[in-house]
Amino acid sequence: MDAGVVGGAFLSATLQVLFDRMASEEFVDFVRGKRLDHRLLEKLKRKMSSAKAVLNDAEEKQIGNSDVKKWLDDLNEAIYEAEDLVAQINAEILRYKLKDESTGSSSKKVLNFITAKFSSFNRNVEKKIAGILEKLNDILEQKESLGLREAAGCRPSGRLPATSLVEASGVFGRDGEKEAIVNSLLRSDDIGNNISVIPIVGMAGIGKTTLAQLIFNDIRVKERFDFREWVSVSHQFDVLRMTKEILLTISGLAYTSEDLNLHQVKLEEALKGKRFLIVLDDVWNDNDFLWDEFKKPFMSGAHGSSIIVTTRSNHVASVMRNVSSYCLKTMSKEDSWELFVKHAFNNANPYDHPKLEEIGRQIVQKCNGLPLAVKSLGILLSHQSKLEEWENILNSDMWELENNNILPALWLSYHYLPSHLKRCFAYCSIFPKEYEINKEDLIKLWMAEDLLPHKNNKRIEEVGEEYVNNLLSRSLFQQPISLDDSSNFTMHELMNDLATFITSEFCLRLDDRFNANKLPSKIRHASHVKACAYDLEKHNALLRSLHLRTFLSSQHFGNIQLQNLVVANWLPTLTCLRALSLSGYSITELPASIGKLKLLRYLDLSNTKIKELPTAICTLYNLHTLLLKECEDLKLLPTDIGKLINLRHLDITFTGIEEMPSEIGNLKDLQTLTDFVLSKDSGSTIKSLGGLQQLHGSLRIAGLKNVVDVEDVLAANLKIKKYLTELRLLWGYDDDADIDCNPQKDTEILSGLRPHGNIKALQITYYRGERFPEWVADLSFYNIEKIQLYGCKKCHHLLPFGQLPFLKQLEIMGFDELVRVGDEFYYSDCSVTGEPFKCLELLSFRYLPEWQEWSFIRGHVRGTFPQLKELVLVDCPKLTGRISLPSTMESVHISGCDKFEYFRNIRADI
Repeated sequence: MDAGVVGGAFLSATLQVLFDRMASEEFVDFVRGKRLDHRLLEKLKRKMSSAKAVLNDAEEKQIGNSDVKKWLDDLNEAIYEAEDLVAQINAEILRYKLKDESTGSSSKKVLNFITAKFSSFNRNVEKKIAGILEKLNDILEQKESLGLREAAGCRPSGRLPATSLVEASGVFGRDGEKEAIVNSLLRSDDIGNNISVIPIVGMAGIGKTTLAQLIFNDIRVKERFDFREWVSVSHQFDVLRMTKEILLTISGLAYTSEDLNLHQVKLEEALKGKRFLIVLDDVWNDNDFLWDEFKKPFMSGAHGSSIIVTTRSNHVASVMRNVSSYCLKTMSKEDSWELFVKHAFNNANPYDHPKLEEIGRQIVQKCNGLPLAVKSLGILLSHQSKLEEWENILNSDMWELENNNILPALWLSYHYLPSHLKRCFAYCSIFPKEYEINKEDLIKLWMAEDLLPHKNNKRIEEVGEEYVNNLLSRSLFQQPISLDDSSNFTMHELMNDLATFITSEFCLRLDDRFNANKLPSKIRHASHVKACAYDLEKHNALLRSLHLRTFLSSQHFGNIQLQNLVVANWLPTLTCLRALSLSGYSITELPASIGKLKLLRYLDLSNTKIKELPTAICTLYNLHTLLLKECEDLKLLPTDIGKLINLRHLDITFTGIEEMPSEIGNLKDLQTLTDFVLSKDSGSTIKSLGGLQQLHGSLRIAGLKNVVDVEDVLAANLKIKKYLTELRLLWGYDDDADIDCNPQKDTEILSGLRPHGNIKALQITYYRGERFPEWVADLSFYNIEKIQLYGCKKCHHLLPFGQLPFLKQLEIMGFDELVRVGDEFYYSDCSVTGEPFKCLELLSFRYLPEWQEWSFIRGHVRGTFPQLKELVLVDCPKLTGRISLPSTMESVHISGCDKFEYFRNIRADI
């Protein structure tokens, strides 16, 4: 099946990938070289093709027929086993291919070597194939009794969105409720209670959260309250967690203590006399005692403070409220139609398509006024251009489904996804409800699970980003309400229910309640990602999951010896593992048995206490991602790291790494390298960067004071690394800035580190030259937005940063010999007229002990920095003069500048 086909079950895409792997030249050569009985493999392919023919019909029937759902789960398990088998064969091929390259042997000699020495491997593989065939035979015998039919044909794919940007959906039919609640908040001083608690009540998918968000962001509400905070509550009404969260936002205070009294006392102090608005989203708690305990600190707030509660339950609302509830009704037919038109017709006139309009109105009626259902189907139909496609959705049997947890409209939105997106969406059931998913992490996990195809003209990471944006555009993912962060997103809880239904037998969230004695035998993916104490019982239960592919865990604190022992005993059994995260574990060592996980592609050891990585990790030839962030005790990377030929992402941010291994330059596919560290004995390894031509994102080069030969810096060839967007250059540290200092040499080193013009952020720290090379402020760096210059003690001259057209942030700190900032700061040619720093928003000067003079264009800040929002001047004791600050400036911090005067001008134009 073509990857673009709509309507096929997501297993179809899995099978197609599997068929492609089995048809690859290397795989066929392996079989032809008498590795395996090729007849068994051909029989296996025929059986899987026979199953593939009825997948679309089975997927359509599974939600209303538990027998079909079980049949699909059994088939899925058999396909998982076939995938594992093919992956193990390919891992073996790769191992000997690398051995072949290292010895210089011919491929033919290697194949003969395998034949002679590894017949036991062959027997084991053939035994596994026979077992899978037996399982498939049993499964296929049930097709007719279940009434499964072969697909008559595939529906053609609809048009893809023209842009990857996600448009915020319009909200229809809620103006009345919004105005009523906003007006209630604005006149809350008239209410007898010190704090008004306003519940918004309604069924799932009706728009409670959307309405609360509209109110929370209304300009009138923002102006009325001193503090606003949004808290996602869900099923567990955790008083301590919510109190901590609100305290951190309002006061910036964070305590490791689990003492509720401490946090409530501090929160009470922070709120005293302040008018605040708190939104508690998705509350299920109806326990009076927990509510009374939670609200205690809020009684110190000013009169007119308010709490908004969204809940599905009238009983919950009655426990919490002290004013009337707002019960949301379903949308009217006309409001539903407007929302549908916005998405299905992209705001075009539906009357231009009379037949589609007629069918669309009938579909909207079936959505029963639920905004989430209307929007999801509208987006789905915007991808379908033919009349029969709309008719198929209108007449689908899925509208008759009675599963209370899954809306038929949402199931239809999933069912009509392209098959490759189905697989990626379903995988996300591994994340608990309300979990904020990081886009880059998810893409790496999809890569580990082989859910992203290779395309000739795109990096696999770019394909993953397309998939995320596509799922966002279809509202299967959504941007989080609480954070303005485009790199994170969530799933609506009903979408989470849908994904969980699809993968119910194969995915386990240890954060949820489950019976360890009844652990599903088919489990392939497990997660435990919410911060909590280490749960030995839950992890021991997973020892029986020998086919586990994914285990994600983070922030689990407990006994170090116990966790070391559990990991050492557990890892050797997980030979099918593709993705493993032990982030936040207290482990101090990684057992050498990690080398047995030949299929591993993603390994996250961030924020652990490990001190070294075993040499065996360098035999994980399939590894794509190695995350070691915040492993502060880790001093060295393995010497043989260059053998990880498929490694694409290496994160060693905030580790104790002291130098780079000499083989680092062999990692030709490396896309992410967060840090490159030079020690006193390894200064020449900087030339290894020359071989890493695919680096993307941010790179920090530390220990530049240890460079011996400037020619090595030129060999690093930073100027051709066009995908780097952030470069940080660190010479040393403050206490060794003057040791073996050679300003001329350091200037030559910095000159040789000129990056590509695509760079957006530049940081230079403890540079020991007297001047910066001209490239640091060269006009060719058209895209640069942020420059940070720290601790450059000997530098007495600034470059014309004012000419950089898109510079938004400039920070200068710790220049001991800087005396004057003159016209050269603004332009390279002082005769040039026009606005310098025309986009600068933040300007910061800190710790400049000799700075005396600062000139301005036209004598005032607005003329020199037309877009400046924040000015910081700290500890510049000799600076003299005065400046005029516009009243529109958002933040001014001036201290330790006693000879310098400033005043605010009420005129906004100067």
